[in-house]
Amino acid sequence: MLPALTASLKTERVAVTIEQLPLALHGTTVVQLSDFHFDGYSLSPSLLETAIAQCNRLVPDLVVLTGDFITRNPSDIEALAVYLQHLRSRLGVYAVLGNHDSPSARVRRHVQQTLAAVEVVPLWNDIAYPWGDRLPLVGLADISSPDCQPELLLAQLPPSTPRLVLAHNPDTMDKLRSSRADLVLSGHTHGGQVILPGGIPAPSLLKKLSPWVPPIVKQQMPFFNQDCERVFRHWEWAAGLHTVGARQLYVNRGLASYWPGRLFCPPELTVITLLAAPPLEEKDSAICSGSD
Repeated sequence: MLPALTASLKTERVAVTIEQLPLALHGTTVVQLSDFHFDGYSLSPSLLETAIAQCNRLVPDLVVLTGDFITRNPSDIEALAVYLQHLRSRLGVYAVLGNHDSPSARVRRHVQQTLAAVEVVPLWNDIAYPWGDRLPLVGLADISSPDCQPELLLAQLPPSTPRLVLAHNPDTMDKLRSSRADLVLSGHTHGGQVILPGGIPAPSLLKKLSPWVPPIVKQQMPFFNQDCERVFRHWEWAAGLHTVGARQLYVNRGLASYWPGRLFCPPELTVITLLAAPPLEEKDSAICSGSD
């Protein structure tokens, strides 16, 4: 199979206000990378090196990796780890696994152990405390796993405590509607890879064409699957920042590209700046000022 067409890395910057975020954490920076699929076809070493170098230049407080390190071959994680060991941040590097990283318990353990060996902390239904108890970091199991039970995990935290949640598949938001999840960081979608006029991700239309697509094409282009909704349902969340009820979701377009490649959807490194919400009296003052 030929390598997929890609584009130059794009650095996206987004500021997100978190209710009850301590003022000491105002301005905290988190860099997110996602969807590596380091299989020899989907991501070039040069693009990966560019992303790691850009991340390190930014000197972030935290780096998070939101899954799909491999595609099919579990041993590919070993080659990827050689690069990931060079990531740097003030408080470390944390990761959650995607559907490709966890088709079985054996594969999942291998990916987790290899990441841990290069000081990337894998989270699978775990809570970490890089900022202490002021802002817990929650890493969920992939939605494809029966282990994905976010309500039980999030219930371990005090309701008044803000939290940052890592979940590979944005569809996990459907399981978070009754839990506090101030900011959820996801990947999985590759942004749709091909964006049609009007900003429509091409995969959102693919399931209508699926019955007429040859099986060999479906194997190379997972979003052409007849059961497209099993891959991803909420294409309205394909990329960028979204408000879902009382929760905020950011979806990274990923680094790798399935064949044939990307169009108007470049690979992404995300710089997220966390902002403390203004005190209630300031909000009231702003409302009054706006009504004059």
